[in-house]
Amino acid sequence: MSTGTPRAIVVVASNKKADYQYSMVTKYKAGIQLVGTEVKSIRAGRISLSDAYCVFIHGELWVRNIHIAEYQQGGISNHQPKRARKLLLNKRELRKLESRIKERGLTIIPTEVFFNERNLVKIEIGLAKGRKTFDKSHRIKEKDMKRDMARSLRDKY
Repeated sequence: MSTGTPRAIVVVASNKKADYQYSMVTKYKAGIQLVGTEVKSIRAGRISLSDAYCVFIHGELWVRNIHIAEYQQGGISNHQPKRARKLLLNKRELRKLESRIKERGLTIIPTEVFFNERNLVKIEIGLAKGRKTFDKSHRIKEKDMKRDMARSLRDKY
């Protein structure tokens, strides 16, 4: 075991559209079941979360529509870019999520893919509630006001 400095968490991809379209109720960090060429492609940053969502199939949580580009040196053992991938969570967390998902208007959305301190690929998922159109415009106005206030304070000093 090395006594060097601990590694930092490296965010590979984030879903900015999800933050705009949904308000997050809770967030979870989960493992994801991948094959070797997928990990190499993620290390190269060739991943997109834009249309991804999570579903329960037989009590297991699966993420769909994550696009992980094929690894260039993969050859015949390459993976399918948009296949469904299993998420790895504790049973207690899975039961809690499954019961909450049955509530009206809640969904599970992947928000980030990152490498943790042990250099394993993890995915952050959020239990989210969809925003209405007026909520989105209100959020944009708040963001602009905060930016203008910060800018005026910075220019003042």
